[in-house]
Amino acid sequence: MSRIDLNLFRVFDAVYRAGSLTQAAAQLHLTQPAISNALARLRAQFGDPLFVRDGRRIAPTPRARAVAPEIAAALQLLQQTLSAPQAFEAASASRRFVIGMRDLLEFALLPRLTQELLRDAPKLQLQSARIERRKIERELAAGALDLSIDVPMPVGEGIVQEALFEEHLCVAMRRDHPLAKRTLGIRQWLGARHVVVSSRRIGQVLEDGVLQREGLRRDIALRCQHYYAACHVVASSDLLLVLPRYYGEWFTAHLPLKLVPLPLAMPSLQVMLYWPRNAEHDPGHAWLRERIRALTARGAPRP
Repeated sequence: MSRIDLNLFRVFDAVYRAGSLTQAAAQLHLTQPAISNALARLRAQFGDPLFVRDGRRIAPTPRARAVAPEIAAALQLLQQTLSAPQAFEAASASRRFVIGMRDLLEFALLPRLTQELLRDAPKLQLQSARIERRKIERELAAGALDLSIDVPMPVGEGIVQEALFEEHLCVAMRRDHPLAKRTLGIRQWLGARHVVVSSRRIGQVLEDGVLQREGLRRDIALRCQHYYAACHVVASSDLLLVLPRYYGEWFTAHLPLKLVPLPLAMPSLQVMLYWPRNAEHDPGHAWLRERIRALTARGAPRP
């Protein structure tokens, strides 16, 4: 340890997150030769190339990917030790928080959350960032995200997860749909044509996985990326759409839609809050988590 310059790990972290020597140099206000020299010293220390050329970018080796979360967590811990905040004064705080969430949760949570946070902390800066689920743990550990709100998923010991709320799925159809005047049964639901929403080009959505286990399938007429588009399609067609109730309730106030219970036994949708364990006792971080808990104590905020 006495022979290691801790600044080398700042270089490693910057290169790992940027995927570029040029961008890392700009972030650290160093020259590119200085970045290359630092990486050479780290390669000698680890006995591994750490980063290899991948087109115009550089990609981490398996060894680099393995140590990156620990290095990021150690750097963040050192920074917190140096700053050592004793209290979080919301009224005067100008701190910036980055919250990872997908567009559906952003729609449900962000308007009310922004209103509540800025009421008590008017100088606060917030950023909602779209996330890839496979990168959530890494971005939390690296400090690129302060919090993440998403569905349940496995995470390592360096990440804390907590259940926020549950929501149920329902079926949306146009108000004058032939099925709107009676109770929707499984046979009628399966007999209709459907819209599904997914950010992936292929693969099942949640309800189709349940149907497959029951030996059933439905007729999907349209697969699209966003519920906003799907609801407009349903409002002007005979297609049916399965969506979270809090989202459907907003659209029934703006489009000629009717919501009915989903005639399929489905588990409720669980939404989780994730944060890095080394931020557990940070006063500002704890304040933000508590505000989010209070906002979602009765489920997803209603429009």
